[in-house]
Amino acid sequence: MSKTRAVAQLLGGLWLFGASIALLLRADLGLDPWDVLHQALAQRLDVRVGAVVIATSVVVLALWIPLRQRPGVGTVANVVLVGVALEATLAVLPSPTALGWRIGLLVAAILGNAVATGLYLGAGLGPGPRDGLMTGLAAHGVSLRLARTSIEATVLVAGWALGGTVGIGTVAYCLAIGPLAQVFIPRLSPHVPPGDPRHEAARHRRQHPPGPRGPGRRRLVRLADHA
Repeated sequence: MSKTRAVAQLLGGLWLFGASIALLLRADLGLDPWDVLHQALAQRLDVRVGAVVIATSVVVLALWIPLRQRPGVGTVANVVLVGVALEATLAVLPSPTALGWRIGLLVAAILGNAVATGLYLGAGLGPGPRDGLMTGLAAHGVSLRLARTSIEATVLVAGWALGGTVGIGTVAYCLAIGPLAQVFIPRLSPHVPPGDPRHEAARHRRQHPPGPRGPGRRRLVRLADHA
């Protein structure tokens, strides 16, 4: 993949990722674990949810320091672009009241989130802040499954306690995102063919194992094999 194509795929994937979060918010049927927390903090602090997404990314990225994780270009782009895309989409997307439309938004959000995950990870330019936290913990001896489950359970409970929206959409997202990511990540990662065992790590995704190239990806493959 050329650098130009990789950057275009990264930016497109991150924009779609932010837009898919906006769809989840407008559906109002329950959010994914991280966005339950983002929404709750935005309501408590009376700020835009996109600003909370960006601020949370910066805080999580700071947690990489003791874990000795190294960000890539995609990591930095993730910090900024997802929140911007989220707010831009919310600005033009109305809030439907009919249940059918809300269910349609939920389905589109989950599908779009999975495609976005495949796009930005397939670019191979670095994981998102939340993914790096998960794999950083795993690199220090914590099971990859345990790291993912512990992080997402913690943010979900914290977000729910603060007033974030938990509902059928939360359950649907958690059940569907793994299988969908397994479908799209291999097809959007041209350096690794579909069916390669390295894509087993996709089952541990919200945002996102590291991209298919570089030492971060190789580390995740080894961790996934031992999880």
